[in-house]
Order: sequence, then C-alpha cells, then structure tokens
Amino acid sequence: MLLILLGSAGAAAQEQQPDLLPLPEQVGSGRVPWAKGYYWTNIDGEDVKMIVLNDITVFPELKFKDKKQEEFYWRTVRDVRKTLPYAKLICETLLETYEYIETFPTQKERDQYLKRMEDAIFAQYKPVLKTFTKTQAQVLIKLIKRETNQSSYNIIKAFLGSFRAGFWQTFGRFFGVNLKGDYRPDKDEKDAIIERIAVGIELGTI
Repeated sequence: MLLILLGSAGAAAQEQQPDLLPLPEQVGSGRVPWAKGYYWTNIDGEDVKMIVLNDITVFPELKFKDKKQEEFYWRTVRDVRKTLPYAKLICETLLETYEYIETFPTQKERDQYLKRMEDAIFAQYKPVLKTFTKTQAQVLIKLIKRETNQSSYNIIKAFLGSFRAGFWQTFGRFFGVNLKGDYRPDKDEKDAIIERIAVGIELGTI
C-alpha cells in the first residue's frame, strides 16, 4: 500500500532527466519551478548553458454562464489558494515519513513513531484546520488526492491501519467531509475548476 501511495511521486521523479543540474528553488508557497533544470553542451567549440523549461498548461478563455457561476469560481480560487500549500506539504511529509520509518528495525517501533507523529501533527495543525470552512476542508481532501494519487482514507489506512482510518472517516463525516472522496477533473465540472485554479496558482498566473 505504501508503495502504491508513493507511486505517483516516483513516476514524476523519473520523468526528470538525470543529467540536469538544479536551478535555485523558486520562492513562493504552492508554486512550481519555471524550469526543470539546466545542462552544459558544446556548440561550435563554445560551452552553452541549456535550460529545460517545464511544460506550460494553457486553458481556453474562461466564460461564466451567469453571476452565480462567477461567484463560485472566485470562492473556489480563495479556497484552493488557502488549501493547496497544505496538500503539497502533506505529500512531502508522506514521502519523508515513509523514508524515515523504513530505518526502524521493527514494526512496533514504526507504529510507535507514527502514533507520536499523528499526535504532533494534530496538535500543530488543529488551530489552522479550525479556521477552514466545510467547503475548504472538502477542497483540501480533493487536493490531497491530486497530489498523492490516493484518497485521504487510504493514506491513513496505509500508515495507521484500518481502525484509525475508520475512526477519522467517521469523525470527518460529522463535519460533512468524506475522506474517501474522489478527484476527477476529467469527469466532474467542479473538480475541473479546482484543477484549473490549482494549475494557475502553481504557474503564478492566478
């Protein structure tokens, strides 16, 4: 399950050419670098620095059917802007945690560490999560699925087991949040709007 969980991140890493040198990281939460990296090559006896740009996504012009749809769009911009950095942070934390727990010799030690981490994360982010609206919590769940290619329920199940996953699913339901929720921007109109906004934020166009 953990290998499946990290599969999307691993696949993305494989796409990057291994001989590329890294550019300085771009400042700005939720942003992606404008370039993958660079390498040196020789052209007509002269060393030339070649920069490999990231792909750019271009969407068709946005046209609103009515005022209600326009208001929904700008509310979603607000919600994605607030939650996207946390979804990316969760993905990064999962990768780091998976690598770290692999250093423990026994499953008991791994479970003990994960329980301490669960308590620490809950204590650290509880004040922030309390400021989220119901809609923002739902958007966060969708963006976690976007970043990790796994539902929040499966992530919790992989790290903490079925019982804890069931507990958090039941807890989330009290607040109208489904941890098993899907994210299908190719099928669902609202998810497509979220994807468009998330890409815009990453590229710095929103």
